[in-house]
Amino acid sequence: MSDRRKVALVSGGGTGIGAAIARRLAADGCGVAVTGRRSGPIEEVAADIGGLAVVADTGDGAAAERAVAETVARFGGLDALVCNAGIGGEGSLRDLDPATWDDVLRTNLTGPFLMARAAIAHLAAARGAIVTVSSVAGLRASPDSLAYCASKAGLAMLTQCIAVDHGPDGVRANCVCPGWVRTPMADEEMAALGERLGTDRDGAYDTCLVDVPLRRAATTAEIAAMVAWLLSDEASYVNGAVLPIDGGHSPVDVATVAFAKASA
Repeated sequence: MSDRRKVALVSGGGTGIGAAIARRLAADGCGVAVTGRRSGPIEEVAADIGGLAVVADTGDGAAAERAVAETVARFGGLDALVCNAGIGGEGSLRDLDPATWDDVLRTNLTGPFLMARAAIAHLAAARGAIVTVSSVAGLRASPDSLAYCASKAGLAMLTQCIAVDHGPDGVRANCVCPGWVRTPMADEEMAALGERLGTDRDGAYDTCLVDVPLRRAATTAEIAAMVAWLLSDEASYVNGAVLPIDGGHSPVDVATVAFAKASA
């Protein structure tokens, strides 16, 4: 049996949730490779954690295979895959540009499929694990978010199909669904929303979180902690799970929120 340390590959690992996951896994003793389309952010993270940066658009099959191959060549194997790369894309059925639909689905859903396909033989050899990063938007519909919601819902089912097909090989696959998380991307969205609402960024966050039971956004470290646990031996019998990390957002019955406010 090999005595090498565990190895993880994190897509979209240069910023936000992906960077936090990469840092957490490295702190836990893993060798970590990070991918992304832009060299600067992933190289900075890799340098900080003593990891590997692979510039790759993982929505491309050849790039996904190269990312896995370079990781295995550097560290000697692959135990964990985190499919985190994702983009947004606004629009409803009437006004969504089909090119935007294609780009969002390619990044958010086809990319994880290609990464998992490229990695599965290595993961089976290591009896390893996959975690995909979906969203509460994959569980509940949001306005003007047709492509994003559809892609994130598809990602949850892709993960469960992998769990069913490859559980017999010893590979576990689970999906996390964050709610609002304080990231640079979310801050930009909230700043733009704040302008429309006549408030600042924090005021926009407050508006969006008013009916979330914990009344706050998550930190990237909180998401990373759940991902690290799912990849660990402590979660050895967790397979095919779709887990909200949303402060209680998804269970709220929005149609009855007014009654609680009226009785407060």
